Amino acid sequence: MAHIVFYEKPGCSGNRRQKRRLLDSGHTLEVRDLLREDWTPQRLRPFFGAMPVLDWFNISAPPVRDGEILPQRLGEAEALALMCANPLLVRRPLMRVADQYRCGFDETEVAAWIGLAAGEAVADGCDHADGKPCLPLSALTRP
Repeated sequence: MAHIVFYEKPGCSGNRRQKRRLLDSGHTLEVRDLLREDWTPQRLRPFFGAMPVLDWFNISAPPVRDGEILPQRLGEAEALALMCANPLLVRRPLMRVADQYRCGFDETEVAAWIGLAAGEAVADGCDHADGKPCLPLSALTRP
């Protein structure tokens, strides 16, 4: 089983279910507060791998949700600078196992990466008052 450094927004219901799913699968967690980390572009960039910049963003972050920040129009450097200044913009969770990094919680990808025991699937993202989980922005729109 893997030891996972898990960066979360404290109090996020989606992150709580994701952590439970990982623990129930036999993994150990080192939980860190995503919002209190001293992020730099060099520290943050590995979590996104080959993902498009659009998928790096938490679409429920107020500046994204309200259209103040349009991730589909940003390059890597600008996106990283914005995220380092305001980590609430980062799609959660961020996870690291040794020298491997991931952003978001796609059940299929996590199972292939580190393994997940049989159990109830959890959504990528957090729940809102309407009961719908967040999705990566690219699931909604592409430039």
